[in-house]
Amino acid sequence: MRGIWMRGFSLRGVIRAGLGILVLAVGMLGATASRAAEEVDLLLALAADVSRSVDGQKFQLQRDGYAAALQDPRVVAAITGGTLGRIAVAYIEWSGAGNQKTVIDWTVIRDADSAGRFATQLLESPRAFADRTSISGGIDFAAAQFDRAPFPARRRTIDVSGDGTNNSGREVTAARDEAIAKGIAINGLVILTEQPLSWNAEHTNPAGGLDAYFRNNVIGGPGAFVITAQDFAAFGQALISKLVAEIAAASPPSRAAGLR
Repeated sequence: MRGIWMRGFSLRGVIRAGLGILVLAVGMLGATASRAAEEVDLLLALAADVSRSVDGQKFQLQRDGYAAALQDPRVVAAITGGTLGRIAVAYIEWSGAGNQKTVIDWTVIRDADSAGRFATQLLESPRAFADRTSISGGIDFAAAQFDRAPFPARRRTIDVSGDGTNNSGREVTAARDEAIAKGIAINGLVILTEQPLSWNAEHTNPAGGLDAYFRNNVIGGPGAFVITAQDFAAFGQALISKLVAEIAAASPPSRAAGLR
């Protein structure tokens, strides 16, 4: 009887231990699911042009500009001042048709520390491409990332920066219209080139200006806007103004340092 009782006690102990582990596992899964479903004020896809017109120096200025802008106190204040006090950001690089890459996947930024970690990861990531300029491909790719974002948000925005017109892939207006139909807003940050490319002047300096090209062909959705940086050196300051306006869902300033 004693042996049977001992065996029964051991079996009950194993069952209880197993149930305890199961409950713990379910709890951990629930916590993970809760984190994965964390709502944010904004899903922001930063879509950066790394086509061949963006040489090494310009590329570094652009990368440094993104890293510095995301950590700027004005941007952090806009993030923390939102309804939920957090946004999720994905950083994408694009060039020619078929050449798009998510350099940093969806990441929640809620304070200066999380912004700093994102910026550090960005500065340490290698350049993805150096090909032609498919703004349409960049928009299509960025729009697709919202479908797999693990954070729900009422607002979804693609932030497109570029120094030239669409010269690869499908019509940029078609990509823009499809994204808008999905409820995605598209804003533009135009980087001007004082000296037109000798091999393709119309690409960086189209008739009417690159900022007008972006307004007419690239941006769209409620409150969509274009901010223009005089050059890549002014990119960082232009981006700060743009990010603050996007995050706060406010109108961008008509004039700012380094902007036109």
